[in-house]
Amino acid sequence: MGVSGSGKSTVALMLAHRLNWIFEEGDWFHPPSNIEKMHNGVPLTDEDRWPWLHGIAAWIDATRRAGNHGIIACSALKRVYRDILVGDRPNVRLVYLKGDRDLIARRLAARDAHFMPPSLLDSQFASLEEPQPDEHAIVVSIVPHPREIVEEIVKRLGKAAAASAPQIAATARRSFPEESGNVP
Repeated sequence: MGVSGSGKSTVALMLAHRLNWIFEEGDWFHPPSNIEKMHNGVPLTDEDRWPWLHGIAAWIDATRRAGNHGIIACSALKRVYRDILVGDRPNVRLVYLKGDRDLIARRLAARDAHFMPPSLLDSQFASLEEPQPDEHAIVVSIVPHPREIVEEIVKRLGKAAAASAPQIAATARRSFPEESGNVP
């Protein structure tokens, strides 16, 4: 989880590869009307986000039902959004990619061909509700190289993550290791 430009897709894809888990891009769950609004610099409302969030939650449930592990890159800026995504799923973990506005603004300015314009960054930070202790989020700085961020997430996920990817030594942003003592 994190604001646009925090590296959610990059880190989630690398983490999925590292753990041999399924990766899904949360942006793909947006209906065309949401993409058009963002492309035009119009911030999404909660009403715009509900179907998107429920679609992501359905993907999480389907992935878990199939006995798989998955990671989804998703902003999940507000607690109410995270409540839909995590719900009563005790083996779903949040990874919060935390960074300051200036660093993220520089990254957005350098990004090419993305539907989310840099002009919406302030609305993202205005909506952001950082995870609270009872959410048991893994909070990582976005300052290090993405490889270092991935290794920190793997370390903080612990044995459940390593056990699911035996041929290799989770953010999200979304990971759901097997039910174990390492998850809330």
